Amino acid sequence: MTLDLGHHGDVDVAPGLVDLAVNVRPGTPPAWLAERIARVDLARYPDQREALAAVAARHERDPSEVLLTAGAAEAFVLLARALAPRCAVVVHPQFTEPEIALTAAGHPVHRVVLPPPFVVDPALVPDEADLVIVGNPTNPTSVQHPAGVLRALGRPGRTVVVDEAFGDCVPGEPQSLAGAPDVVVVRSLTKTWGLAGLRVGYVLAPSSVVDRLRAAQPHWPVSAPALAACIACSTPAAVTEAQAWAHDLVPRRAHLAGLLDALPGVHVVPGASASFLLVRTDRPARWNPLRDKGFVVRRGDTFPGLDAHWFRVAVRDDSTSTAFVEALHDIA
Repeated sequence: MTLDLGHHGDVDVAPGLVDLAVNVRPGTPPAWLAERIARVDLARYPDQREALAAVAARHERDPSEVLLTAGAAEAFVLLARALAPRCAVVVHPQFTEPEIALTAAGHPVHRVVLPPPFVVDPALVPDEADLVIVGNPTNPTSVQHPAGVLRALGRPGRTVVVDEAFGDCVPGEPQSLAGAPDVVVVRSLTKTWGLAGLRVGYVLAPSSVVDRLRAAQPHWPVSAPALAACIACSTPAAVTEAQAWAHDLVPRRAHLAGLLDALPGVHVVPGASASFLLVRTDRPARWNPLRDKGFVVRRGDTFPGLDAHWFRVAVRDDSTSTAFVEALHDIA
């Protein structure tokens, strides 16, 4: 079956609908961040040095191990262009842009499709794989894999890429590999800080890998406002704010999961760690009746390993979650 890998939740959002398809934190960017970005001198060419130093300090890395990108999506394009994998593996279900980028660069992709509950098993990855891409926590499953399991994917001659776009959804980030010297980690400021329109993210990797990726970038690849965001969101105060949100997310996610689990024929993937849940219904999802009730969720049938029984739903405030589950109950 051919899947629409280029489908993303934002295309389903329309005026008047409650957006549960996109996982950007509501109420963002915060005023202090918007003001910082607005002060940028747009007449000057972007200078990355301060932003590189800020991101490096945030993750206790050397600046030579940081690559700033126009969002996580650009990072995957650069990886596909700069590396020459003989056997590229993408662990699904997950964000589809890595596979799109690899295919566009002419690299065949071997899919490792995990069955529910979508827990990574290193034994499923072929020995000949020299590039492995996996999410943590994974989009759309919300499953967080133990750092030790992801480290076990590594071996000589193999590049392991971990997509941590939702890493700061987890209090304390205990399973993050952002500090690991031998893993490529992709991060994004999109979700926590409400910067989807700004396009800003970064790669943490050995300097030899960063040099190859940077050689594939054009001059001035990241805008001055995006650089200002990197600096502002890497401060200790910003990290503290993000962690406060991550802690607040835990009970709200549990509230939504409990309501969904109580519905007949509805099943939530356990162990969720991100700002969304992956849900399966016994009968195929009915998107139009749900939209008629004012809600839009992210359909699952464009992710390898899922079908029309699955959808991803963003965690919002308790009243929104309650209203959504009541609407779902009415059409189930």
